[in-house]
Order: sequence, then C-alpha cells, then structure tokens
Amino acid sequence: MADQTSISEQSRDEFAMGLALQQAEKARLAGEVPVGAVIMQAGEWVASGYNCPISSNDPTAHAEIVALRAAASKLGNYRLPDCELFVTLEPCAMCAMALLHARIKRVVFAATDPKTGVAGSVFDLFALPQLNHHTCVQGGLLAEASTQMLRDFFAERREAARQRKAGLPSDQDA
Repeated sequence: MADQTSISEQSRDEFAMGLALQQAEKARLAGEVPVGAVIMQAGEWVASGYNCPISSNDPTAHAEIVALRAAASKLGNYRLPDCELFVTLEPCAMCAMALLHARIKRVVFAATDPKTGVAGSVFDLFALPQLNHHTCVQGGLLAEASTQMLRDFFAERREAARQRKAGLPSDQDA
C-alpha cells in the first residue's frame, strides 16, 4: 500500500508542477523570465502566479510572491501552514524568506538556479537552524522541462540582442 501512496503523491506533485510550468509559459509569452508557481492545499489548487517584475515595475513580483499573495488573500490568512508551493525554478533569498514567513509546509522546485538559488545551489536558507520555521524542500521535479524553457528563453534573448547590435530586425521587432 505504501507504494500506491507514493505513486499517487508523485503523480499529484507532477500535476501541480505541470500547472506551474503552464504559469511559466504565461511569463514567457509576456516577455518575462519564464518562472511559474502554484500553491496547493490537500491536493487542491489554491493559487498561482508567474514572474512579472518587468511588466508590473515591481522587483518583488516573482512567481512565488505573486502566488503567495493570491493564496493569502483567497484563504484570508498570511500564514499558509497547510499549503505546498510548486515552482519551476529554485527560489531566491527573497522568495525563500517569504515562504518561510508564510509557514509553507513544503516547497517543490524543478530547475536549480546556480546563481541565486537558496535551496541548496548557492546555499540552503531553508536549512538554517537559527530560523524559527523550517519547511520541507524537494528539488528536481520535472527539471528538464523547466530548464529547457529557461534555456530557450535566454537563447532567444541573446539572439535578439545580437541582431540589434548588428542592426538586423529581430522577431521581437515584428
């Protein structure tokens, strides 16, 4: 029976990460770095968000923060101890602290972020024993899909910059 439970948890997690990947695609289509987040409670969708700091002129509008704000508003509480967050990229320090302050039960991320990730890549903020709250963290779920989306996005950006530098029209100019 334990195997059935882990299979059902795995498929539930993959479903939630699939929703986060859909949010990341919305960010990409808006010209934002493609990161998406979904908050679940007892296996049910609560809220979602995607990166929008450029379009909102808000440096805090990371996918995790957008989703946290929506979930807190929907549930009527800034504490979300029964909720899990699924995000397509390892959280940064700002997002990790917001998740800890919200008392999120579990954070599941897809791709690692070797430049700003604080769930083990640069350091592990979630593991600091000095903090008053700790959350379970799992990385690597559907990592390849998220990594590929990020690679494609930045390759397109580099190509557009190269074309602008060369004085050529880019796809973004059309």
